[in-house]
Amino acid sequence: MNPSVVGAALAVLFTGMIAAADGITKLVSGSYDAPQLYALAAALVALMSLGAARVSKGESLRIRSVKPMIVRTILTVVAAVAFFQAFRLLPFADVFLFIGLIPLIAASLSGPLLGETPRPVAWFALSIGAGGVIFLMPGGVSGAQAGHLWALIAALSGAVSMLLARVIAKVERAPLAQVFWPNLGLAVAMALALPFVWKPMGLMDGVWILAYAVFLFGARYVSAEAMRFLPAYVAMPVMNVQFVWMVAIGIYAFGEVPSFGTIMGVMLVIASGLYLVAEESMTKAQSQEV
Repeated sequence: MNPSVVGAALAVLFTGMIAAADGITKLVSGSYDAPQLYALAAALVALMSLGAARVSKGESLRIRSVKPMIVRTILTVVAAVAFFQAFRLLPFADVFLFIGLIPLIAASLSGPLLGETPRPVAWFALSIGAGGVIFLMPGGVSGAQAGHLWALIAALSGAVSMLLARVIAKVERAPLAQVFWPNLGLAVAMALALPFVWKPMGLMDGVWILAYAVFLFGARYVSAEAMRFLPAYVAMPVMNVQFVWMVAIGIYAFGEVPSFGTIMGVMLVIASGLYLVAEESMTKAQSQEV
């Protein structure tokens, strides 16, 4: 199969998994502090990674790209806490505004970090996506709140973290290691604060934490593989399909109906992502013919 199509399919699968995890984050964010959610869930994800590595027998958790992994782990912690606060303070769909900014941030940094400077036509598609993002904030920049600041921090740290996943993937294929080490770091960092914020948990809340860990493990593994098949500036706009899942979860779980401007904006954002995949696929096909 065409690598671009495989990468796009993996990116779309990632969106469903991560949107489900985000929905659980918003669900529990009103009852528990971030360290309690992430200490438990990240530890579970790290254990899942360890178990998967033992079962597969062909994949090790050892990694040669130590420095990029350390930075990626630190940024994973920052992004997790920032997104938690954003989901706690903002409507579910509003957070997507900043998730939609991640491809633009990645595009601006992919040149110096990855040597994958987008072609002019790709910048055009990214500009369409940026126009879509504008629709997602009907109140304008003047309506910014603390939740928006947290979401911006999350977008910046999340974009660089995913770029580092591409940096590592270009050197070695280690998707399980890319899941294991950031989550181990997140679990350790959150465990330090856990004694100060711990609240007793009911059985159902424990089930939600387990479900969150399962979705997060799947999403992190799939995203690491998607970054192996697609340049970062292509993969990330495709991941904006996540908004469709976020709207559905927002409606059915939280009763948050998106506005017309939000729907128009997301259509532009998703269209830009699909265009980038098509353009990348055609470029690769032409290069192979030559």
